Amino acid sequence: MWGGRFSAQPSDIMRMINASVGFDQRLARQDIQGSKAHATMLAAQGIITQDDRDAILSGLDAILAEIEAGAFDFSDELEDIHLNVEARLKERIGDAGGRLHTGRSRNDQVATDFRLWVREQLDWMDTLIARLMRALLDQADAHADTIMPGFTHLQSAQPVTFGHHMLAYLEMFARDRGRFADCRARMNESPLGAAALAGTPYPIDRDATAAALGFDRPMANSLDAVSARDFALEAMAAATICATHLSRLSEEIVIWTSAQFRFVALSDAFTTGSSIMPQKRNPDAAELVRAKVGRITGSLTALTIVMKGLPLAYSKDMQEDKEPVFEAFDALDLSLQAMAGMVADMVPNERRLAEAAGAAFSTATDLADWLVMRLNMPFRDAHHVTGRIVAMAEREGVTLDALSLEQMQSVELGITEAVFDVLTPLASATSRTSYGGTSPERVREQVARWRATLS
Repeated sequence: MWGGRFSAQPSDIMRMINASVGFDQRLARQDIQGSKAHATMLAAQGIITQDDRDAILSGLDAILAEIEAGAFDFSDELEDIHLNVEARLKERIGDAGGRLHTGRSRNDQVATDFRLWVREQLDWMDTLIARLMRALLDQADAHADTIMPGFTHLQSAQPVTFGHHMLAYLEMFARDRGRFADCRARMNESPLGAAALAGTPYPIDRDATAAALGFDRPMANSLDAVSARDFALEAMAAATICATHLSRLSEEIVIWTSAQFRFVALSDAFTTGSSIMPQKRNPDAAELVRAKVGRITGSLTALTIVMKGLPLAYSKDMQEDKEPVFEAFDALDLSLQAMAGMVADMVPNERRLAEAAGAAFSTATDLADWLVMRLNMPFRDAHHVTGRIVAMAEREGVTLDALSLEQMQSVELGITEAVFDVLTPLASATSRTSYGGTSPERVREQVARWRATLS
């Protein structure tokens, strides 16, 4: 492609380090999409003829068909997807193929292709996250009044409902969905027409190519257009946060399915066995999703370090931008699909959840609140009285609601029979009626809100 300047072939090692077609061939469809928009604009501006345009469009369609059929011969000597397509186009249609590159550079071409690919991934992530949110919503709906222990420090804290727990993750993934949407809106500008770095003397119409490719507008600065990769960094930052949420939910599934917890069960569809221990059912899907955040975060870190010291405009370092992005979104795609499957598949053990919800004096805060509301006791005093009653129950080896009224009155004479109305896990959860609280009433309200939103 640059034989006019160079008289000798590059060394084998130069070809190896320089070639990117082994991975950037994933951009073939976006490359052809961008080239068709560019050719159409060139003809509309009178820069190439209508006949050349028609030949280019027909040739590009044929090349895409070859690629999709697996019949395209990719060449490392042609370095990347862009030169491979261009060379094949010239083979098919002759001189008209050489006119396609008028008014553009590989710099703006690859930036455009990459933006198109990332934008499609953001749209697909939106679809996958919505699917996961619906699975969480179904579980929340079915278990709005299923009692389970809520934890702080992984210690039993207060009873909550399983539906409330599911809705917490739904809210997290809703924010992830919002981050991807924000990223998409910010990146939806077209680099095409910026050429190598300074623009072009040809009378191109950048608004036309931007509109043809679904961008909101052309990028306003040609230097920025070819050198910016913050759209990819932002997309991977959002992916990393989403993967972190997936990892947290995966960790809970791993804990919940253990023999020690037995909070939920997963079917054969999302578990594996052991090669030596026939009794085992391992939550391998959850463990693998939990691990993917490392791969995704690593990809974000890799591209950040590639970009951190680059002067404007384009440097060959930026060839290293695609593999980490491809890897990150492949991992997130698989993780979101696996998690949606697991959430839909898991069956809560309601009896075991209820039993655990009542353990470790989880209604102690309810007792303290009762003392404040019924006896007008300062909360710190109520906290002290409750602590003494908990210590009594611990010595007796019973739950708070199993203590007698007389035993509690030996600590605080003002306690009445009415205290027992708040000492069961169900009563505790039902009483938490503040907005965003865990009561079944509030959970059902949130379920209805999200049903309307996701529909």
